[in-house]
Amino acid sequence: MKRFQGQAAGYWLAAAGFVCAWTILCWPWLSGAVTIPFDAKAHFQAQIQFLAQALHSGQSPFWTHNVFGGSPQVADPQSLIFSPAIILALLSPSPSFRMVDAYVLAHLLAGGLAFLMFFRDRNWHPAGGLLAALVFAFGASAAWRVQHVGQIASLAFFAIAFWLTARMLQRSSMLSGALAGLAAGLMVLEPDQVALLGAYILVGMVVAHWLSGGWPAVRASLAPATVASLAGLAVILLPLVWTWLFAEATTRPAVDLVEAGRGSLHPASLLTAFVADLFGARDPAVDFWGPYSPGWNASELFLSQNMGQVYVGALPLLLLIAPGLSRGWLWDRAIRPLTVLFALMVLFALGRYTPFFHLAYEYLPGVKAFRRPADATFLIGALGAVLSGYLLHRILSETEAGSLRRDLGFAAAAVAGLVGVALVVSNREGHLIDAWWPSLSAVLWFLAAALVVLVLTHRRRTVAPLASILLVTGVVGADLGVNNGPNESTALPPQLYDILRPETKNETVAALKSLLAQPPGSPRRDRVELLGMGFEWPNAGMVHGFDHTLGYNPLRLADFSDAVGTRDSIAGPDQRKFTPLFPSYRCRMADLLGLRYIATRVPIGQVDHALKPDDLKLVAFTKDGYIYENPRALPRVQFVGGWQLADFDGMKTAGQWPDTDPQQVVLLDTVPPDAVPEGPVVTQAEVKLTRYGNTNVEISVSTDKPGFIVLNDIWHPWWRAELDGVEVDILKANVLFRAVQVPAGRHKVSFNFRPVEGALAELRDRVEPPEAEEPPLLVEPRVASTPGAVSRPSAPADGSWHESRGHEPAPPSTLVQ
Repeated sequence: MKRFQGQAAGYWLAAAGFVCAWTILCWPWLSGAVTIPFDAKAHFQAQIQFLAQALHSGQSPFWTHNVFGGSPQVADPQSLIFSPAIILALLSPSPSFRMVDAYVLAHLLAGGLAFLMFFRDRNWHPAGGLLAALVFAFGASAAWRVQHVGQIASLAFFAIAFWLTARMLQRSSMLSGALAGLAAGLMVLEPDQVALLGAYILVGMVVAHWLSGGWPAVRASLAPATVASLAGLAVILLPLVWTWLFAEATTRPAVDLVEAGRGSLHPASLLTAFVADLFGARDPAVDFWGPYSPGWNASELFLSQNMGQVYVGALPLLLLIAPGLSRGWLWDRAIRPLTVLFALMVLFALGRYTPFFHLAYEYLPGVKAFRRPADATFLIGALGAVLSGYLLHRILSETEAGSLRRDLGFAAAAVAGLVGVALVVSNREGHLIDAWWPSLSAVLWFLAAALVVLVLTHRRRTVAPLASILLVTGVVGADLGVNNGPNESTALPPQLYDILRPETKNETVAALKSLLAQPPGSPRRDRVELLGMGFEWPNAGMVHGFDHTLGYNPLRLADFSDAVGTRDSIAGPDQRKFTPLFPSYRCRMADLLGLRYIATRVPIGQVDHALKPDDLKLVAFTKDGYIYENPRALPRVQFVGGWQLADFDGMKTAGQWPDTDPQQVVLLDTVPPDAVPEGPVVTQAEVKLTRYGNTNVEISVSTDKPGFIVLNDIWHPWWRAELDGVEVDILKANVLFRAVQVPAGRHKVSFNFRPVEGALAELRDRVEPPEAEEPPLLVEPRVASTPGAVSRPSAPADGSWHESRGHEPAPPSTLVQ
């Protein structure tokens, strides 16, 4: 009883020690001195800001107009809508960098505490639980890839689900099963490869429990496991359906084996488990020279330098070697399944370098959806934390363990050999001078770890929990703080991302906002393109409320990408991808998009060689670069009298537009519901854009003839339209956009984003495909028989159209003639 009470008190001390260590190690970010850079700002800060602004303005965050011509946020696994970030968004309309950084780092705190609870449930030594918590939070990818906010969240929920799943199996608890299902559901709610692998580990835990315990174990845990499955399914079902349907329509519904293999962890990166900064990833005075750098044939592997860092600390690694391997303690019944899973994660991370990943790619559901087997390094760190913590527990709990000097000698030989390999590799690459200090430093940290093991071994009966906790916290915390602490991959000055603050004074942002301003009711909502402005710029529209034709996201609707040309980002001018339908900024697609302003760091002619001197007008020059105007950009909403059938897929391939005036003829891929003759029609119509929200657009129109309201927003099957309160069809128009047929008179047209209704309809069509219609007979443009119809001269070869009234944009209440 006294021992149990001592262990309980020890866990309170361990928790306090972990919280103190977390606060100290995270203080550079918590204080605001530095901020988590790269994806955490360029992508996720913008996502959280959009979410917060939507909620505080009374709008839905389920759709954004601000990137890629429009995108379904509700289905984007990186939108953070179904994550705890929504709490942060509810608390503030403008979450600061410090708030977002604290939110990210809090995940590591929660995951570490969950590991402590896992150890407590087994009555293992609290110092072992503390070691596991520290390694989980500050080892391997948890430290080096903290900018990958979604994967950090998945890792934290994995730790929580891991603890609760183990408790469910240990206690046959229905409540623990329900909570484990909830945590696992939150882990995969915004799916990534960490969540996928975490789910397989949880399944492996259950299977291992059944195999070791036989039928009694199956019978005792079957009901809780069923409850866990139902709870998880309830959490994830609808969001995952949305994500699946969205992914199917994007540029990346699956990743082929060769492409996935380029995200493999190079075997040489495993040396960073022993020599933390072997390749100079942390030292700003050393140019990174390891795998993924030009000297290692970087075209074969597509990883950044921080993705190959797997250092978990000298003490954990020493314990894995001795006594983990030297005495076979890694094969103890209590942790044997975790040892197997740890080895499988290492093999998976190595990707193309072992046959295992190929087998996983072919036979494990979900693996084909992700592109980096190296993401398994998150789980390597987590499982390594549990294994090393257990080994420390055994050292502190064994009464007959004897001396570990022979084991430490074995470990010393292993470490010396591996450090020697590191020096050989560095010498081969011509970087021996850069590797000697990291190698010496590694030896010193392993000596400190060996000293800790010796002290704890010889004094195991007299060292109080407080002393062991202080010793582990001090040594491991210092080790991970020095070797995995703030660096150029994880901590940069906040000023570098100033343009992602809503209150920024950046003159380019201010100039664009001024140029884009329109009076109430204007049919215009001009788009911009931020061409090669820098890594932090592509999603700035989500922060400042303007619409960027491109953006930063690995998932983009394929229809839009095929027509306009997109990549994951547009950080540099060389990343602008032109297409047959968008061969230049002087083209009809640019005009239809309403792409009126292009901001670029370099003269536009260096990017678009097809432009003529007068095609674009330079309207501003800032310290960031140039702002050009496209005077032919059309309004966001138009009234068009005539229509014509067109083959959109053929147009995207060939890049050819019919010889029509987009202000008199809308191109459709189906015959409109109310049959009217094809051809151009001259009309007089007044169009006003009365409301333009995230998921609701309202338009008023007054017209003397029937025709079409054309909304130059991307067509998507989850949008619905109403004409004077009655639901009507949305026609796909001009390759990408939306149109609604409208009779003569005064009317109100509204577009509403309804993802539940839309997804169910899409699923129904997949189960019971509608009967295929006869392909439309495409004919040459002709004069419509409608009174007032006129023929038009041919459009220019590039597909653009000069209005006869000149190049000035249409006034707020457009009169189309």
